[in-house]
Amino acid sequence: MEKKEIAEETPAEAANPALTPAVVNCFEWVESLVTALIVVVIMFTFLFRIVTVEGTSMIPTLYGGDRLVVSSYFYQPKQGDIIVLKRTVGLAKPIVKRVIGLPGQKVDIDFTAGIVYVDGKPLDESAYIENGITHEPATSEPLLTFPQTVPEGHVFVLGDNREVSEDSRFKAVGMVDERYVLGKAELILFPVSRFGRINK
Repeated sequence: MEKKEIAEETPAEAANPALTPAVVNCFEWVESLVTALIVVVIMFTFLFRIVTVEGTSMIPTLYGGDRLVVSSYFYQPKQGDIIVLKRTVGLAKPIVKRVIGLPGQKVDIDFTAGIVYVDGKPLDESAYIENGITHEPATSEPLLTFPQTVPEGHVFVLGDNREVSEDSRFKAVGMVDERYVLGKAELILFPVSRFGRINK
């Protein structure tokens, strides 16, 4: 006597025999999509964020309108990193800057020669600064006097476009509390023509 093969029913078919295989496949596809969306939401809530650059303070590295992927999970600032600050004492909105000095380091700026020194050594900024511009910006905003030692739990940040950047040179910003650091800018996501990793 021949044994008849019995097709196993999916849970959806067992609950409703009227469902066609196409409908069952659709349910499974939707379930997979929802699961994937939940994973993405969790990742971008706890691991990554999308931030849009405003203004011109990071030109030529970043431009206004650039959308960045920012990693924030257990991030510790490192010299040369481009970071996003949730806010600072003197600024109410997020800003994007480059880490120049870490806790305990002494930062000095020779505005005449256009050179930034950290612990007495000049920084090679040729990869991201055009013409070595670091001179005093044309502004009536009060500036810090240098040299400055970065306090514990703080970082010293500068914008790459030094002529217009409002950064740690200004008393309104000063040394930035690390608790204000949202994370490190890792990737330019948009526009597509500028898509790629952000190099130091």
